[in-house]
Amino acid sequence: MSMDEEDPGDRLPDFAERVLDLAERIPPGRVMTYGDVAEWLQEGGPRQVGRVMALYGGAVPWWRVVRADGVLLPGHEQRALEHYRAEGTPLRGSGRTGRGSLPRLDTARARWDGRRDDPGTRPAHDGQEARGGQGAHRGRRARDAQGRTGPDGPPGHPDGSA
Repeated sequence: MSMDEEDPGDRLPDFAERVLDLAERIPPGRVMTYGDVAEWLQEGGPRQVGRVMALYGGAVPWWRVVRADGVLLPGHEQRALEHYRAEGTPLRGSGRTGRGSLPRLDTARARWDGRRDDPGTRPAHDGQEARGGQGAHRGRRARDAQGRTGPDGPPGHPDGSA
């Protein structure tokens, strides 16, 4: 195999590519829930999206794909909170999670609907943009598929399930 050829074992599953492509499109200060991503892609469900993010999400803005209840990603709360504050992501006071005084995401205000103009709060199904083709960073993601992580490290799954 020449250096220009791609090892098929280096490729991510197509569903994972689509999830990661959409995660890269979420604007700073906005979020989509695991369920929103699945609904927008019209494929999979929240657990499948969470699994993709846990395995490969370190190479994309993982902090923008979130739990529907707004609880910060367990084990990565401080890193996520730094990103949210830097991006101006809407937050609200801590909930009854037993996690001290950490805020939650204000998902009602932060939710992105998948459109560029984005006035709404629900996922849009009108675009094919995030569904197609190979991502601009396929090489980086292929390395992640081999067990290496992106520059911000692996996000992990919020509840440890697949």
